Amino acid sequence: MSKATNKYAPEVRERAVRMVLEHELDHGSRWTAVVSVSAKIGCAAQTLHEWVKKAEVDAGGRAGVPTEVAAMLKAPERENRELRQANEILRKASAYFAMAELDRPFKR
Repeated sequence: MSKATNKYAPEVRERAVRMVLEHELDHGSRWTAVVSVSAKIGCAAQTLHEWVKKAEVDAGGRAGVPTEVAAMLKAPERENRELRQANEILRKASAYFAMAELDRPFKR
């Protein structure tokens, strides 16, 4: 998930996209349909246009990586990043304790 918060519920997004696709023929172009619908739901036209393009990619009507595939690709990357962070913490902790062991007086 992106760092930005999702201001609109998925149902609102789906309905807005559906409205654009249904009313595209009533307007002169897709962009005018996007502007009209975005004014009704209160979002930026460019945001709604991105939602429409992503819906087309997910439906297979446009070239690109579908949402499910992108999520599957990101999961191993996220896990790898978390494991690297854990390894770094363990490496620093072991170095700290090794130095503490060397500083301790030797018992005879």
